Amino acid sequence: MKKNVVAPSVGESITEVSILKWAKQNGEAVKNGDLLLEIESDKATVEIVAESNGVLQILKQEGDRIPIGEIIATIDDSATASATPPAPPGAKPPAPPAPPSAKAPTPPAPPSAPSMAPPPVPGASAPTPPPMPTASAPVAAAAHTTDGPTLSPAVRRAAVQHSVDASQIHGTGKDGRVTKGDVLQAASAPAASAPSAAPRPAAAPVAAPKVDQPGDRRVPMSMLRQKIAERLVHAQKTAAILTTFNEVDMTAVMKMRSEHKEAFKAKHGVNLSFMSFFAKATIAALKEIPEVNASIDGKDTVYHDYYDIGIAVGTDRGLVVPVVRGADQMTFADIEKKIGELALKGRNGKLSMADLSGGTFTISNGGTYGSLMSTPILNPPQSGILGMHKIMDRPMAVNGKVEIRPMMYLALSYDHRLIDGKGAVTFLVTLKDHLENPEKLGFNY
Repeated sequence: MKKNVVAPSVGESITEVSILKWAKQNGEAVKNGDLLLEIESDKATVEIVAESNGVLQILKQEGDRIPIGEIIATIDDSATASATPPAPPGAKPPAPPAPPSAKAPTPPAPPSAPSMAPPPVPGASAPTPPPMPTASAPVAAAAHTTDGPTLSPAVRRAAVQHSVDASQIHGTGKDGRVTKGDVLQAASAPAASAPSAAPRPAAAPVAAPKVDQPGDRRVPMSMLRQKIAERLVHAQKTAAILTTFNEVDMTAVMKMRSEHKEAFKAKHGVNLSFMSFFAKATIAALKEIPEVNASIDGKDTVYHDYYDIGIAVGTDRGLVVPVVRGADQMTFADIEKKIGELALKGRNGKLSMADLSGGTFTISNGGTYGSLMSTPILNPPQSGILGMHKIMDRPMAVNGKVEIRPMMYLALSYDHRLIDGKGAVTFLVTLKDHLENPEKLGFNY
């Protein structure tokens, strides 16, 4: 009995998925619980496992887009796996090998047309056969369809090749005969010599099709990449995005981290990174400026009195933003563990819809890639996103003296429809104050 494997529903707004990778081969025996394939939606990657024992028959291939509920494979519990798995549907069967000593047969000559001539008379010489028709015969026939003087073969061919009516040409040859030169001249005559016609409206210019150049490599975009592109363009078109900058002296945070990181890891089993400090400082700034933690819904402003912080994670398939929910209720260790868990799931393509849904504010750390300054783009419907950057030693004026300090540029991109410049600047000043005085963050472990 065959049991169907169908594309599952992976979210309310998702109508189709893409097959990312098959873990089993066509015709392979599978067991209940075996991983069959991974599918990708525009938000996450989902694994599909076998729900029965049997032989797998693949109906859809990697890269295919499948509507939710459509059959992508079957599992036949009455079949036996073959030594050579059958080719999946749509694949061309291999050509059978030729016998070792077989030679390609010579095609027989076409049968001769039955002769209409009378049988030869004994002793008489064989009659001369009529000439075989040549390729020029149809040309001559076409040329004779027009009235007028007799045309030479060369003139007839020229007339047909250039689509010229020889009967309408005034010949310049002897006795008014049309020459090949007359035909060529008629063919090259400007269209103005023809009867005037009503002017035709100019056609709209048509863009030339894109032609790949040598060295180009065309690869279809994944559904995740297409969704990222769609959301970024949507954010640029619908929000009044503005970015403001500040800088923070990381001396105090680096000192606190250095003093406690070994004991912190020994107790909690995770590293003490800068991200937990920034998450805590961000929450303090969001509480100070609540509109940065709000969103626009039509003509309403929706204020969020909770703090679900999205943490941007770079993966091989694109940028994803899993959410740390209730971050204001978490300790430093809780935040570090959750960020580590989500980052690992993101890199392995195991993030669920629940991991990616919601979020009231986002933090993006371009500093991990060496970025010194950037303008991050909003993650709709959120109204703000914080960009962290690389820590650089720079000369700074401190109490009237020049000192080398570890400095980081901060960038806040925000929706100017909801957040004024004063609120954006105050948010960054509050963030800076808590990072330069980390004792305000209530660090404990």
